[in-house]
Amino acid sequence: MTNRPGTGPYNELMPRLGELTRELVYDDIWERPGLSKRDRSLITIAMLTAMYRTNQIRSHMRRALDNSVTKDEIGEVLMHMAFYTGWPCAVNAFEVAKEVFDQG
Repeated sequence: MTNRPGTGPYNELMPRLGELTRELVYDDIWERPGLSKRDRSLITIAMLTAMYRTNQIRSHMRRALDNSVTKDEIGEVLMHMAFYTGWPCAVNAFEVAKEVFDQG
């Protein structure tokens, strides 16, 4: 599975969504100078955990590791989120993290 933005399974069915994901979200928003990609990854994992977005958490955890976020830091974000988003959201994200980490 690739971690390249805009190449999700929706891309074949809705190519425009893939194009917008690549060009607007990643080429524009993720490239803004106000935050590092590392910080954006941490924020995104926290938000997706809060929203219980399992599939998106998976790809963003991979991206976070690519953006120099450590496994321990991801764990700390998820622990922190447990108290703000609720136990089920955090446990779900921990399960995804284990899957992602086990895949290497």
